[in-house]
Amino acid sequence: MDLLVDILSGMLLAGGSILALIGAVGIIRLPDVFARMHAGGIIDTMGAGMILAGLMVQSGFTLVTVKLFLIFAFLFYTTPTATHALAQAALKSGLTPKIQGDSDEEDVPSKI
Repeated sequence: MDLLVDILSGMLLAGGSILALIGAVGIIRLPDVFARMHAGGIIDTMGAGMILAGLMVQSGFTLVTVKLFLIFAFLFYTTPTATHALAQAALKSGLTPKIQGDSDEEDVPSKI
């Protein structure tokens, strides 16, 4: 049973670390603030969530698990709210999302 717990927690920790790394690369490489917010949301919600889940599995059912769950619940609710508020502030300040494929306007049928 201990081997199963170690494998499951290792997979969760590795998956969370990979998602955090992908999100960090996304923050650096993506073109505008809106796409970068999406990458930051991946890091907080999924990356940190999987890491916390792996730590919960590894610690067993103790007070530490309850504390880790409370941290997960806090991140799960506050990260999307903060990202939404940041996106609204960016829109109100005049930033617009970059839309890929603006040169394909001739493919869009015109209204007659």
